[in-house]
Amino acid sequence: MSLFTRIFGRRVQPAPVKRESGGDSASGGSADNPPTPRQGGVLWPNYSSNTALCVATVYRCVKILSESVAKLAVQTMRRKNGVYVDDRESRLSYLLNVQPNPTTSAFDFWARTIQNILLPPGNAYIVPFYSLEERDFDRFVLCSPFSVAHDPMTDTYVVNDTENGIFGTYKEDEIIHIKGMTAFDPKVGVAVITYARLTLDIASVGDAETYDRFANGGNVRGLVGNDSSVRGFGEYQDKELEKTATDIDGRFRHGERIVSLPGQVEFKQLSLSSTDLQFLESRKFTVREICRFFGVPPSFVFDDTSNNYKSAEMASVDFLSNTLDPILRKIECELQRKLFLPSQYGRRKIEFDRRGLYACDLDSRVKYQAATIAAGIYTVNEWRREENKPVVEGGDKVLVSANLKGIDELAAAPAPSEPEPKKTNDDEE
Repeated sequence: MSLFTRIFGRRVQPAPVKRESGGDSASGGSADNPPTPRQGGVLWPNYSSNTALCVATVYRCVKILSESVAKLAVQTMRRKNGVYVDDRESRLSYLLNVQPNPTTSAFDFWARTIQNILLPPGNAYIVPFYSLEERDFDRFVLCSPFSVAHDPMTDTYVVNDTENGIFGTYKEDEIIHIKGMTAFDPKVGVAVITYARLTLDIASVGDAETYDRFANGGNVRGLVGNDSSVRGFGEYQDKELEKTATDIDGRFRHGERIVSLPGQVEFKQLSLSSTDLQFLESRKFTVREICRFFGVPPSFVFDDTSNNYKSAEMASVDFLSNTLDPILRKIECELQRKLFLPSQYGRRKIEFDRRGLYACDLDSRVKYQAATIAAGIYTVNEWRREENKPVVEGGDKVLVSANLKGIDELAAAPAPSEPEPKKTNDDEE
């Protein structure tokens, strides 16, 4: 397909019938796929994003993943003199870093993209629009959730987005599709919380139990009975005992601490303490279990696990290399193959500036800058431009450490002569 056809040759069809994406089905995949493992859905069969975000650990994991990606600059690079240089003056760079469309900033755009991957529907669909006048990209629109469906028969995407006013059928190379985990269908991603429903149900039960215990200072539970063994005149009947039990329970729920029991009614408490139920231990385990699903270290969600500086540093490295970097690579690959022609590979490139991940760690940033200058990778003025500082005279000269020498220089240098031993008084005698 030629570049002219890619930019101007899109054929828009009439609006099709809206179909939901297969990523948030009850089975966790498409209708032809088997059920996904470990899904609960006991409390909320129609699990939604708002329901999952009510769990504090899920909220924190989604927030830190989406904002970590959104804060990075997207570099649209062009090959020049054998190296890639950032083409910041291009229209594409402005759209990806400042304002993808008139109603959305770049930060919100990429944050919502990651949220659509982690939460239902598990897929993010971006439609690029082109300007006939400028002959360049005009805007990028992120489709609203559940407004895009993939047709496996024709391998096309059917869009019926009333929120953004996008309708039509798009081919594979006409829409940017960033997917979640593709365990069953390679064309449809699955959200993380689809697999974690059972764990989220346990966490939600824990939250509900906590509220129930602390709402009225700890509700008392027990049995109401009659300690008399002889049945006769004046004894409570079954219905009267039920009324008495309901009355006692209501008075406990309203905060009363001392309740009088009528007649020969006896109350036996059956409530177990939080220690007996291992309530606190199960809540701690649930936090770590959710972190396993999202790939976020527990210290990032303010887990009270004992921590030190070294373990926190290694957790940050593990998070960047094993969790965040694969997500960035997935987005880079999809943008590269959808925005550029195959013939432009090697001349154009899109990648996230991962140096922004260390922007807040000033000590590590300064050490990294000093190391790159000493190794001759960057010059002083190049780093000064990155820090928005004026250049200095002589700062464009490449510097290297003077402590290193070549092997050939060491071989050509004469061997050092051994110093003569000093004479002592005994030698003079």
